[in-house]
This record gives sequence, structure tokens and C-alpha cells, in this order.
Amino acid sequence: MADVDSLTEALNAISVSTELIEQELKPHLDTLLAVLLEKSESTHTSTVGLGLTLTLTLTLTLTLLAVLLEKKKGAAVEIASSGIVPILAQSLRKKSLLTNQVALVVAEMAREAAVRDTCIEAGIVKVLVPLLNSADEELLLHTGRAIGRICFDNTAQQDQLVQSGVIPRLVAIMREYPENDPLVNVCLLALCNLADMDTAREALVEVGVAEVLTAQLKRAPDAERRHIILEVLGSLGESDVLKLQFVESGVPKALSEMIRGLQGGSDPHDLCSIKIGSNLIVSLLLGDESMQKCFGEGTGVVYQDVLSWLQSSNTQLQLSGALAIANFARNDSNCVKMLELGVVPHILTLLEQHVDEGDVSVQHAGLSALRNLAIPATNKVRMLKDGVTERIRTLLRSDMPPVQFKLLGTLRMMVDGQEEAATVLGKDEVLLARVMEWCEARDHAGVRGEANRLLAALIRHSRAPEVINAVTKADGVRHLISMATSEHVIMQNEALVALAIASAIDIDSMQESFQEAELLPTLQKMLEDPVGAVEVKFSALGLICSLANSSMMKEEMESLNLKETLTKLSGHSSTKLATQADTVLAMLSETS
Repeated sequence: MADVDSLTEALNAISVSTELIEQELKPHLDTLLAVLLEKSESTHTSTVGLGLTLTLTLTLTLTLLAVLLEKKKGAAVEIASSGIVPILAQSLRKKSLLTNQVALVVAEMAREAAVRDTCIEAGIVKVLVPLLNSADEELLLHTGRAIGRICFDNTAQQDQLVQSGVIPRLVAIMREYPENDPLVNVCLLALCNLADMDTAREALVEVGVAEVLTAQLKRAPDAERRHIILEVLGSLGESDVLKLQFVESGVPKALSEMIRGLQGGSDPHDLCSIKIGSNLIVSLLLGDESMQKCFGEGTGVVYQDVLSWLQSSNTQLQLSGALAIANFARNDSNCVKMLELGVVPHILTLLEQHVDEGDVSVQHAGLSALRNLAIPATNKVRMLKDGVTERIRTLLRSDMPPVQFKLLGTLRMMVDGQEEAATVLGKDEVLLARVMEWCEARDHAGVRGEANRLLAALIRHSRAPEVINAVTKADGVRHLISMATSEHVIMQNEALVALAIASAIDIDSMQESFQEAELLPTLQKMLEDPVGAVEVKFSALGLICSLANSSMMKEEMESLNLKETLTKLSGHSSTKLATQADTVLAMLSETS
């Protein structure tokens, strides 16, 4: 009777008090633990015929322990130090009427990081995993929480969980009990912790996780649930296989619907969901197959929503919309179709909104989309007729290197193979002045390189005397010569070809600039470079052929003894290069 009185006193003391100090708490806690340990021992031999009084006593004890763990910080460590954890593990292993309460106590204890290793050492996780096969929703909830807390931030334990087959069961629980929000939340948090593991992703491929997550996203009761689902989708979407599964299961469409429903509000949680969701759609479009399914020949729901984002007042949606268009524009057929459907005016309007003190990321993304759209030759012609180059020239005043870089690349793509466009831009003094500035952007190699490449492209694609004169007048020749010595072969060749075209068309107006910039000594060094690329030397010989039409340049060739350099090249291992050297040598000999 004394034991019962002591237990009742301890239960009452703990249950009614919220301010027990350590000295007051300890005797009551000792009583609880003593009863629990004593009664648990009696259940080890048999749980059959367990008396009502004993069952109620243990149930109350476990329940009060759970309450104590929840409201008394540090109680878990003291309880664990009593040696009770192995007994809890044994109780879970045998299963009984107390299993729910034991799982609850373990879940509450595992809130404290300090007791998790003790739980692992006692084999708690191994005995909890089979309980996930239960049909008891309350037991599933306590078990899921216990496992999640014990294995949190423990890679070894998480790997063992995956190996034990926990992934299919988590998905199955969400499928079986889709409206049990606390239970679904536990499963989602578990997937969130495991989603970065390759083994987990491989397991999820086989269990139809996309349909389950899509269904939960549609019924998510609050922003917190949405964010957990979005985080899981984001991690799993890094897998190409799962990415395609997501698209086939309607994940992008569900995300679009979510964004549509949240637009127009100002709640920070909703705005965060919009950001995460739109970013996720952009990432799902990185896969070729998934991108094509979302595009749907320009009639897909996702594509239509992306178009509306370009016209949104939400900067994040504008950015995601531009990035998505750039992703859709990864093949010629999509580019042609999008141009027919009128996407370009929306992008141009978006860019113009951000010209002055606008968002750099939006400008960068918008220009990327335009550049991709301009790759097909038929699109270039159409975009030029629509005045694209004139409208994006407003971005010339941008002081942001990322925007400058993309603008230069877009303009270069626009003039590729387009004589008229190259001629118009090549005569534009304002454009050329800005390009000259960027050719000297010492702090931004990317901008400097693109500026030089655009300069060369204007000459190569226009082949117009007026463009050559404008470039010479703007002091662009020295930049082309400098570009010819770049470490990048493609840039060297572009510069050499541009210089060859310019000298062939109007050598008289350029020879003085060539001499001032020491072009011939530079070419001679290229030809004599033992590790220089063959294609660069070949282009350099082509330029020398053009320069030989100038008596002034020929005199300089003789003073440099260029013939000797060419004679050495005649024995080069590359037949093509050796033949070209012989041709140039013969030309110089004939006219000397």
C-alpha cells in the first residue's frame, strides 16, 4: 500500500506542478523510475494475463514520464542515466499493451540530443523500425517521431534506416493516412532528412513518391507544411529519374497552381512559398525530357503560367519566368514556336522595367532568354524586324558587369550571320564607344572578352567598309590585335579573321593603326611560338596575305625578316600549315 501511496504522491506532484526545482523533483522522479523498473521486470517473463491494476499503473507511469519529459528540461538525461533505456527497448521488442506509451516516452526523451546515443546503443532504433508496419496511427506517430529524433543529423543511422527499408513504408503511411496531418508531417520530416542520400533517392524511384507529395502539396494546410514538401521535392528533384517522374506525375502543374493561388498577397510565408516553388519549377526544366513535357508545344499549363510570371509585379516570379524561358529555349523547335507565340515582347518589356536601378538578376535572366531565342537563324531575322536590338540597346547604360556580359553576348548572337544587323550596329557610335570601354574592363575578364568578340563579330558578319572605318575611328583595332593574343584559341581566330577581312577591304585606312599597334611583330611571335595552335598560325598566315597588299606593311615584313619565319614553317608537321606558309612565302617573293 505504501508503494501505491508513494506512486500516487509522485504522479500528483509532477502532474500539477510546473515549477518544480531539481531538489523537489528528484524524489518524485526516483519513485516513478523505481516503479517503472520494478513493474517492467515483471512484464519480461509474460505479458499475458497482465492485471488491470498493473497495466494501469505502468500506463500512468509512462504517461506521466512523457508529460515530465515534455515540460522539464533536462529530465530526459536524468531518466536515461537511471538505466531505463535498455528496459524500454526490451519492452518495445516484446510488444504489449504498453507499446504506445513506451514509444511516446522514447519520442519525448529523444528531444534531448544528449540521450540519442544512449538510445542507439540500447538498440532502440532497431526495435522501433518494425513498428512502422503497425496499423495503429497513434503508434505510428510516436514511432516516427522517436526514430526521426534519434537519427537526426546522424548519417550512419540514417543510412541504416534506408537499408532497413524504411523509405517505402514512409511513403505507404502517407498514402494510407493522407489526412492524418501530424502523422504525415512526421513522414515528411523523415523524408526531408533522408532526401539528400543517393540510396534514399534510389529507393524512392520505385514507390511512386511523386503522386503522394503532389497530393499533399495540394492539401497542405499551412505554409510550414508547404515548405517541408517543397524542400523534399527540391532535394529529390536533383535526381534525373525522379525529375522526370515528378513531371509525369504533375508536380510542376501542382506547383503552378500553388503559386497561382498565393499570388497577389503580401504574407511573407506565402511569398517564400512562391519563391521556392518557382525556383523548383525552373530546376525541373533543366532535364530535357521534363522540359519538353512541360512545354507541350507551347500549350502546356506550366509554360502558360511562366508567361504570366513575366508580366507579374513580383520580382521573384519575373526572375523565375525569365530563367524558365531560357530553359525552354534549349532547342531550335521550341525557340521558333515561342517566337511565333509572341514571347519576345514580354521579355523586352520586362528588361525595360529594370533598366534604371532594377534587379540585376532579372536583367541577366531576360538577356539569357533572348540570347537562346536568337540562336536559330530564322529567329534572328524575325527578332531584328521586331526591333529587338534597338530595344535592348537601352541596357548599354548599365553599370552592372553581369548585365553587360549578357548584353554583349546577346548582341553578338543577334548579328551572327546577319549582315544588315552587323552593319547597323557596327556604325553605331554610341554602341562602339561603350564597347571600347568594356574592352578595357580589367576587373571583369568576362565582360572584356565578350566586348572584344562583339567587335570582331561586327566586322566578320558585316564585311562593310563603313563598319571597318567606324571601328578604326573608335580605336578598336588595338583591341582586336590584343584579342589575337588571347589564351583562348577561339578568340584568337575570331580576331585574326576580323583583321584579315578588314585589311582585305580597306588596307589603306588601317595600315597606320596596324603599325602603331605593332601587328606584324605580334603575328611573327605567333608563328614562331613552338606550342602555338596550328589553327591560329593558319589564320595568322591568312592575315599576312591580306597585309601583303600594302607596300608599307611589306616593307615592315622585310625589316622583320618574316621570310625566314615562313621558311621554317614550310617544314611544319601540319601539311595544311606548311602549304599555306609556302603560298605566303611565294607571294612575298613575287612582289619583292
